[in-house]
Amino acid sequence: MAAVTTDLFFTPHRHTPHHHRRRRAILRPVQTLHLASKKPTPFHLTCRSATNGRGNVCFLNSTAIRSSGATAVETSESSEVTFSETFDLKRAEKLEGKITIRLDSGENEENMQLIVGCSLLGKWVLHWGVHYLDDVGSEWDQPPLSMRPPGSVPIKDYAIETPFEKSSALPEEEAISEVKIDINKGSSIAAINFVLKDEESGHWYQHRGRDFRVPLIGRPQDDGNVTEMKKNTDMWSDALGQISNLIVKPEASDSRGDQIWKSNLKNGPLQGVYEEHPVFKEVFTSNSISVSVRHCPDVAKNIVYLETDLPGDVVVHWGVCRDEGKSWEIPAGPYPSETSMFRNKALRTLLQKKEDGCGAQGSFTLDEGFVAFVYVLKLKDNTWLNWKGNDFYIPLETSVVTDKDSGIIHSGNVELLEEFAGPAGAEEDNAESNVTVSSETTDILNEIRSLVTDIATEKSRKTKSKEAQESILHEIEKLAAEAYSIFQSTVPKPVDTDPSETESSQTPVKISSGTGSGFEILCQGFNWESHKSGNWYMELYNKASDLSSFGFTVIWLPPPTDSVSPEGYMPRDLYNLNSRYGNMDQLKTLVERLHEVGITVLGDVVLNHRCAQYKNSNGVWNIFGGRLNWDDRAVVSDDPHFQGRGNKSSGDSFHAAPNIDHSQEFVRKDIKEWLQWLRKEIGYDGWRLDFVRGFWGGYVKDYLEATEPYFAVGEFWDSLSYTYGEMDHNQDAHRQRIVDWINATNGTAGAFDVTTKGILHSALERCEYWRLSDQKGKPPGVVGWWPSRAVTFIENHDTGSTQVKIVMAERDVYAAIIDDKLAMKIGPGHFEPSTGSQNWSLAIEGRDYKVWETS
Repeated sequence: MAAVTTDLFFTPHRHTPHHHRRRRAILRPVQTLHLASKKPTPFHLTCRSATNGRGNVCFLNSTAIRSSGATAVETSESSEVTFSETFDLKRAEKLEGKITIRLDSGENEENMQLIVGCSLLGKWVLHWGVHYLDDVGSEWDQPPLSMRPPGSVPIKDYAIETPFEKSSALPEEEAISEVKIDINKGSSIAAINFVLKDEESGHWYQHRGRDFRVPLIGRPQDDGNVTEMKKNTDMWSDALGQISNLIVKPEASDSRGDQIWKSNLKNGPLQGVYEEHPVFKEVFTSNSISVSVRHCPDVAKNIVYLETDLPGDVVVHWGVCRDEGKSWEIPAGPYPSETSMFRNKALRTLLQKKEDGCGAQGSFTLDEGFVAFVYVLKLKDNTWLNWKGNDFYIPLETSVVTDKDSGIIHSGNVELLEEFAGPAGAEEDNAESNVTVSSETTDILNEIRSLVTDIATEKSRKTKSKEAQESILHEIEKLAAEAYSIFQSTVPKPVDTDPSETESSQTPVKISSGTGSGFEILCQGFNWESHKSGNWYMELYNKASDLSSFGFTVIWLPPPTDSVSPEGYMPRDLYNLNSRYGNMDQLKTLVERLHEVGITVLGDVVLNHRCAQYKNSNGVWNIFGGRLNWDDRAVVSDDPHFQGRGNKSSGDSFHAAPNIDHSQEFVRKDIKEWLQWLRKEIGYDGWRLDFVRGFWGGYVKDYLEATEPYFAVGEFWDSLSYTYGEMDHNQDAHRQRIVDWINATNGTAGAFDVTTKGILHSALERCEYWRLSDQKGKPPGVVGWWPSRAVTFIENHDTGSTQVKIVMAERDVYAAIIDDKLAMKIGPGHFEPSTGSQNWSLAIEGRDYKVWETS
């Protein structure tokens, strides 16, 4: 989508659709093969023919080259290298470390000290708060200033974030990062709650799916002495859960969180305790595989040679394609050693370890007549590796050309693979799907269905012994595990595409529900102050023809519901569509007019939170009114401000209003009915989804499948990565979180490319245009990984408001000037408005905030 900006309108940019034909390079044979892996094994390749019962066979002989220098392939003059390429591989490795919690005596008798440590490398932050004695309904509060370690930053009004620092008390090989918190024994603090955050990956770490909770008062009732936590191993048996976008549903318990240790408490300081917990972190390791093909016409053979630096056992799961239909076939033998058949669909060959022990290699001799050698890799830990979501597709004929950058192979005019594909034998019957299910997986699923049918029939239950039925169930479990392993390798990954390629095609534009055609130009039809008009819908009505003439094809309208805030982002009665922008009839008239001029209309729906209309018995606003008169079961349980009785939140909290628990079936049912009503009654064509960080993307998938929008885009707003105040060049972790959310929706929605927006601002403001390319030479935002789901933009109503001028935004202070009449700052850092033509006077101040006004 083209990018257009005005003071009023928000105009994202989308990629050119992937069905366009790519520019192709012609593959030319070369005489000498230079292997590009880091430590190539020197070898000679020679082809000799021999005769067996089947006819001529081409054998591969390899001998080590003793001399140094480039590795060369020496063959008969009639042979030629027809393909040579090195593919970069990225694989995930799980690192295991420990989190340590120690509560001990402090520097003097009046203090205790809590030390939280982590042995894994990373930019770790302790996100923590305190629970005061007799404070009912609020488990998280900010600690007093005297408790806050250096470098701590307040988070709203309920928490503190403190960076970990490397401990100097341990040797280098045992280095651990720690946060030390001093606690006065005479304070009224009953407990400390915390979670850990890895800022490099954006992942949060909790204790068994809940916040860590360290009680500061109490002692075991059966012993008057301090008891070390190492004795209470049963309380620490479960591994620490890793929370990454999807929070695991907690065990049945109250909303106060899981105490790290449990005992019958009496008043009195608790100290001298220590415990460890395992913690796991996923990191990505780079490897490569080099592939070459040599054609031996004198014996009518092709030799495929693979060499990789992957450690451990590497199995090649492979086959051949006879034509451009991409159907996997098993070629005639003989096969390399350590080769086995897999379900009559593919072959599996264990690559041989290289002499220097650094990786593995293997060769495959194939008859002429095949178009391609296709394969995926399987590692010892059951990890599958493919090429950017596709099978490795190695051309065996010189008429086949390869698109190196995209990893897509072409033959003639047929593009064989689209944006995502599965491993061995991948089918493409469903072009709408993000993940093309392989025929191999289909076979496994068919076997599972057959076994289930067999064991489920009445006749089977009567005739089969219990042991036989258990054997069938065991077989089902093994097949399911194998199918899941294959599925994991086909989960959509961001696919690199080259934005510099100019693409053109006469292929008809394909429309996908939720993601449009790829040519949309979207206009935000309001700004942060539009509600002040009181008649905004009618003002837009009069501009409809102009908007169409400007080239806009989609418009995003403001939130339509009754709202506590005039902008509409604090919704209350969802079925009441009388807002500050106009009434329901005016909205319907506006939508009809926009449709008349050919503009698609998006409704702005706020699904994460909702303002209550009534208080509960404790005086907390968590009872809703109107047609959807939910009680506190519809509110998540882990936001202490609103005392919900639902399940724990599946995302980040929005603390200004009750966060809705989308895991409740009645909530999802009501939301789907409401969205369907909006589609039918108002005529919306799609959705802009507010604050999607607050709930799991799988729920969004459910809502979109129920409403079948033409276009949907989520607002996953998150902070970019900074080091010492400087924006990091590598923002992969940031865009990965957005891509993870899109994946959770199963690709049914796009997302605003917040990564690109932040990088673009820094590049333009500081003349740092090198930021506009990532380490691989691709666009550094979501558009560089998943362009068909990236909605790029420059400003929106949150970032480009007409009334606020941000004058400072640093780690410990934020300051802004509003309408040149009001200045404010929040955070402990220093800020004073500059004196110039305006005379500022302090109007009000409090803890970590000040407000000035012009006199």
